[in-house]
This record gives sequence, C-alpha cells and structure tokens, in this order.
Amino acid sequence: MMLTNNFKYCLLYFSLLLTGLLQAQNTVTGRITDEKTNKEISNVDIFINDSNTPVLRTTSGNFSVQSDSIIYKLKFQRKNYSLETVDITPETSNNLIVKLSSEKVSSIEEVVIHNEKTKFKNKKENPAYRIMQEVWKRKRNNGLDKFDTYTYKEYEKIQFDANNLDSTFMNRKIFNKLDFIFEYADSTASGKMALPIFLNESLYKNFGENRPGKKTKKLLVAQKTSGFQDNQVITVTAKNLYRDINIYDNTLNYFDIGFPSPVGTDGFSTYDYNLVDTISVRGEQAYKIRYMPRRTEVLAFQGYLYIDTDSYAVLGATLKSTSKINVNFINSVSTELEYDNPDDQTFLPKKFITAIELTPFSKKKSAKSIIARRSVDYSEYEFNKPLEASVFNRREEEYDAKFVDKDDAFWVKARPDSLSKQEQGVYEMLDKLQQTPKFNRIVKIYETLASQYYNITKGIDIGPIFSIYGKNEVEGDRIRLGARTYFGQNDPWRIQFYNAYGFKDQQFKYGVEGRYMFNRVNRFMIGAGTKRDITQLGVQLTTEDGIMSRSFASSTVFARGENASLSSVNQTSVFTSIEPWKNFQVRVDGTMQSIKSANPGGFNLMYYRNGDLRKTVNDSHVTISLIARPGAKFSQTGVDRYEHGTLAPTIVLKYTRGIEGLFNADFNYNKLQFMFYKPILLGSWGKTFFNFEAGKNFDTVPLALQNVIPGNQSYGLVANTFSQLNYYEFVADTYSTLHIEHHFNGKILSYIPLIKKLKFREVAFIRGAYGTLSDASKNINVDGLKYSAPDQQIYYEYGFGIENIGFGNIRIFRVDFNWRGNYLDRQDASKFGIKAGFQVNF
Repeated sequence: MMLTNNFKYCLLYFSLLLTGLLQAQNTVTGRITDEKTNKEISNVDIFINDSNTPVLRTTSGNFSVQSDSIIYKLKFQRKNYSLETVDITPETSNNLIVKLSSEKVSSIEEVVIHNEKTKFKNKKENPAYRIMQEVWKRKRNNGLDKFDTYTYKEYEKIQFDANNLDSTFMNRKIFNKLDFIFEYADSTASGKMALPIFLNESLYKNFGENRPGKKTKKLLVAQKTSGFQDNQVITVTAKNLYRDINIYDNTLNYFDIGFPSPVGTDGFSTYDYNLVDTISVRGEQAYKIRYMPRRTEVLAFQGYLYIDTDSYAVLGATLKSTSKINVNFINSVSTELEYDNPDDQTFLPKKFITAIELTPFSKKKSAKSIIARRSVDYSEYEFNKPLEASVFNRREEEYDAKFVDKDDAFWVKARPDSLSKQEQGVYEMLDKLQQTPKFNRIVKIYETLASQYYNITKGIDIGPIFSIYGKNEVEGDRIRLGARTYFGQNDPWRIQFYNAYGFKDQQFKYGVEGRYMFNRVNRFMIGAGTKRDITQLGVQLTTEDGIMSRSFASSTVFARGENASLSSVNQTSVFTSIEPWKNFQVRVDGTMQSIKSANPGGFNLMYYRNGDLRKTVNDSHVTISLIARPGAKFSQTGVDRYEHGTLAPTIVLKYTRGIEGLFNADFNYNKLQFMFYKPILLGSWGKTFFNFEAGKNFDTVPLALQNVIPGNQSYGLVANTFSQLNYYEFVADTYSTLHIEHHFNGKILSYIPLIKKLKFREVAFIRGAYGTLSDASKNINVDGLKYSAPDQQIYYEYGFGIENIGFGNIRIFRVDFNWRGNYLDRQDASKFGIKAGFQVNF
C-alpha cells in the first residue's frame, strides 16, 4: 500500500528521532558474575531477543554484543546455571551487570550421563530408554483440543537464499547487468557467499471451536512477498515444500514422505539414543538426549531431544537429515522445534524453524544450492473466550486481492522479530530486479516451464507447450496449438481454445471453453464449451466432461500392438458448480455429443436401435457430481486455483441421466459412479496409494456409452489403468476396480551392498477388476459378442518397479515390470510388459 507524502515525511521524522533514541540498543556491553560469589563467569551463551542461536559464547566475564536490529532482550545461558533473561533499554545497554544463579539439577534415579555414544547390551540398560518410557507414558496431545474455544496468532516467514556462490560463479555472463545483486550477498561459515533471492511473510489469525461443534478457521491477515506478488508459481513452490508436523507422532511428514519420529513409541527400532547432559531450556531443566539412526541409508534424522526433568515433556528438538538422504532435489533438511507445556497432558507449539537445501545436480556440500528456510512463530494464545458463529463464515472481503495488502508500519508491529539487514535487503534487491529486463526474461522462462504456458502479451498465453506434438494411427503425426486468457492469478473468468491437425487424416480439430466465477467465497461458477476431436475413450472410468482436457490419443507416441480403437467425438457442454462448504463441490454438467468410430475399418462402434443399424451415437445427458477434498489446500481465489501438496483424499459420487429425444438423443439411461483415492504414509515403510472405483449402468447402452475397464497399450506410465489390458478388452455394466501401489522409499534395496549406492527405490503394486455385462448390452452392438466383462473371476495384475533412477539429485525416471495374473488364454493377451516414464516428485 502506497503511503501519502505527508505520512512519509512524518514517518521519516519519527524514524530519525527514534534512531537517535535507540541507537545504543544495537550494541550492549556488560559483565557476568555468579550471584553468590560475585566472581566473573565465562563460557556463557548469549542470545539476542528471541533467537535460538547464541550470538556469542564469552571467554571472560565481560561481553559486548552487536546486532543490525534493535536489541530489546538478552538471554544468558550456562551449564549448571539458570537461564537469565534481561530486558534492554537505552539506559541499560551500557555496563550491564548480569548475575547468574546456580540451580540444582533433578534427575531420574540411577541415570548416568554420557558424553560419547555408549553401547548397551539391550535398550533397558540405556538411561535414555527409561527417560523415553516416561515421555511415552505422558504422551501429550496438542493443547488446543482441550479448550472449548481458542485463538492464536501465527507468523510465517519463508526465505530462499542462493548458497555456495563464489567469484567464478558471480562473474558469469548471465549476471551481466545484474551484478548489483551481489551487494546483498552475505558471507557464510564456509567463506562462500549466500544471496537472498526470495522472501515471503504471512500473518494468520487462527480460530477454533471444539464444543459444541468442531470448527476451525485460518484467516490470512497479511502477506508480503519480495517482488513476486504476481508470480504464483514461485510462491506455491515455496509453500509446497513444508508440512505441519507433531514431534509426538510416530511418523513425521516431510515432502509427503514418512520419516520416523525420534519421540515416537517405535523410535528405538530406528534410532540409537544417548543421554549426554542436563541443561536449562527457557528456565526449565532438561535432559539433553542425542539420537542417531542405526543405519544411515534409511530416511531418518539425527539430532537432540530436550526433555523436561520433572514433567518429561518435550521442550525442544532438533532434527537433521543424514548425509545420505535419498530424496530428489534435496541435499539436507533440518528442523528446530520449541514447545510450551501448560500442563501434564498437553503441549502448545511455540516456534518451528525448518531449513531445506535444494540442489538439482549434486549432493556435494560445495554444490550450488538453494537454502529454503521457513520459520513459524505461534503467539497470543487465548482460550475459552466466546466466539461468534460468524467468525467461521467465509466472507467476500477475505477473497479480495488487496485484502492482505498492509503497509510497512503494520509489519513492524506484526513481526515477532525485526528483519535482519540481509532480509530487509531482499525487498530492496527484488524491487530493483523487477526493473531489469534480463531478470524478467529469466523468470519468464521458469514460469513457462512450470505452468506450460508462454505469455505473449498482456492477457494472452499460448500453450500448453507439452501438448504440441502427439501421434496415433488415425491422425498420424498430430500438432496441437492452443491459447488462453490470463490477466492475473485471481482472474474471475477465462477463455481457452485449441486447434489440432492430423497429417494422416488431414483433418482439423478444435476445442473452445469459457468459464466465469460469480462469487469467490462459494466459488459459484458457470461454463460452456464445444469440441470436435479424435479421442481414446475407455481409458478412465470416472470421467470428466471438461472440453479442454488433453486427448489421450494425442499422448501415445509409442505403443504396443496396434491401436485402431479411436473415436471421433463432437461434444458441446455447459456446467455450473458451487462449493457450499469448504473443499466440497457440487457440479452439474449438461452434455450433448455424437460419437462414431474414427477408424471404421479397424474399430466398429455400430449398434442396433429399434432394428436399425446405426454408426453414430447421439447422446444428451445431465451429470450431477459431488466432489469432496477434505484437508486439501489451495492458493488464490480465481477461476483456476493452485493446489498445495497434501495427503488429502479425493471422494467423488456421480449420477448421470441420459435423456432420449433431447437434441435428438438416442437413449434413456441411468448411471451411478463412485471413486475414492487416498495416499497413506506408513512410517518408515513408505507410502501407499489407494484407488477404488465402482459403478453401474442401470440400462442398456451401446459400446460408446458403456463402462470400459481402462487398458494401457502405451509404453508409458498411466495412473489407474491396467498395463496388460488392451483397449476395450473388458466392458462392464457393473464394475469395481482397486489399485494399490506402495513405494518403499529404498527400505529394501538399501540393504543390498552394491545396489544401495545407486539409491534406487522399489515399488510394488497390485490391481484388480471385477464386473458383469448383460446379454442385452452385448447384443445391441454389431461386434457385441467379442466384448465381455471380468465376471468369471477377478482380473488382476501385479508387479514391481524401480524408481529414483537418474544422476545426482535428478532422479525422476521409473521403470515398471508388469505381469498379467489370469485370463491368459485370450487372443492377443499380453502376459508381461515393461512401462517407463518420468515422475517429478521428491
């Protein structure tokens, strides 16, 4: 928000006055003594404000500390002494006298403290085991659940730094006319340079009600981003790196990968523990326990736990990945956690700091990398205060693009800690970069690759760029060019279209769709579109009626066997949708379409109607869809949203009614479909993807409108299809399918001496389908007798895959080995097959 000139002058005058008054608070000097003996004390850790990292360890009784920001508080900590906190004012900033008092340490009976790792015959001999047993007995739950109502403030700061920069790197041609950015770089402990390149601050107000009903709301109050306000790709990338964790859980979610928690009840199966010291943590005496993974090849942490000596609550913890972390694009991850413990049963989050080092090519410590650091401060907790019901309502103003715009004065008050000199420089540097054409070109390249669209002028993008080329037997080589309107990330309307041409059939195809959103709160939206295209039907059971979805036919460049089973579809659709509740959508689609074979000589869609032989199916239907995504997180409020990575399930219930006679439609029919999809973390054993679908056609319809068990004759990986089925091999009035795929994250291969160096990860999967097809549904089609359902027994496939294939930190290739379990006597049955593809994930 721009300040008026008068206010800017007042602010400048006030700043100069305040600077003169508080200048001395940037430096504090003094002397530290023992409270009883008055003797000077050395080896004292000094912390500035609320920092968890000491700025100085004294070598004598005198000290002097400096900071780029105002020092309003100092904390003094030394072994066998109580933590001392002193408020700093201009009057006390010079010659401060600090007196530390010794404190007797309580302990568990017969506990022996070891500084070095000690081997024990069994875990019961380990004093750390006895301490952790007490922690498990008193396992705490988040204190928010015990109160009728609660509110608290949450301040989040995400910063990206380019790390390990050197003079050779800074002198590269790419930085011509951009070299001023290195004025904002800072030296690191390695002697290299770190350059801040991105900073995002967010302030939230959280509301909760546990009784009488369960309600929560997280209101974004303010957000400030360093020069990337309009760059949704970068902001979402930053947010997507992090997940909320609870140290008491058995599994901690990082990048949607399960890491065993060192405080989990099964921690001793993964970690070795060693009690090394007792220290004071924020005035509380705590056991300091070091833990390390028994095997460095597994996904696990190392670090320290700080356990209260009286209540056995976790006061804090540090978690750092091992040097052999096997996660794509990640060199290391570390987290510092602080908790408050209001009573013996609960805890409250106080501060979380997570740093992630990302590198695309190498895991060497000297490699150029990005350090993504996120800190979250929780404060201003209030409990059992009455909350109006309207607090939990979604309001129109919350979705206004300018709702979170706040001035600098607001942020000075809102931040728990003032920004460092380097952090302040990020805003200044990015403002300058926004005026540099070369930088904008670099950002544009990144945005194009990430969004698949290239912006040619204000309001117009062309793409998707990865859909330009395709190939199939009907069209031969296929070219598709498209475009969309795009004025900003919160556009309430969008128009998209594409044109395609097949060089073999020499036919033009097209598709166009428009959508408009009337209300950002409940996302009330309408849309309409039409297309004429060649499509591979029968590759998805719970289909979408969207016009702009990419044709599967144009995606298959390499395939096994011959695929002539393509359809020519002319379709016009209208839809409306609304979200009456968060993450619950009601959608109604009206569709008019005509379907015929795109290759009559090789694929027969002809059918009988009232004794007449027909080659084109005319269909008009209405579909009502209920779509639930509990726990899903989205960014922005426009007609298109960007989803954050979560483990949220997808639940879909659809009812379709075909209406004979409407726009010359041929059939009345009723169809009901259900889908449930959920990724599940299974601790250190990896992650399982679970997908279940079921449906029923209650009436007789021709093949073009029938349920086809999805086959995959391509050599690529296609989710929720059957790799060894041919297209249209199984057709069903009533069906149910189940796909279970488990990713072990290298759990097994890490035991094999030579293979483990390759850092491959293993995948296991099984798929099954069962269905029935009536005689009437067979007889309506000219070629009906050759179609059947998997009704003799459950059709199944099984196999395993190797993923994480690549080099350095780019390991995005996967190969699957598939076996067909039964129905092996069928003509052209594919008993074994290999699929391969790219999967870009952690």
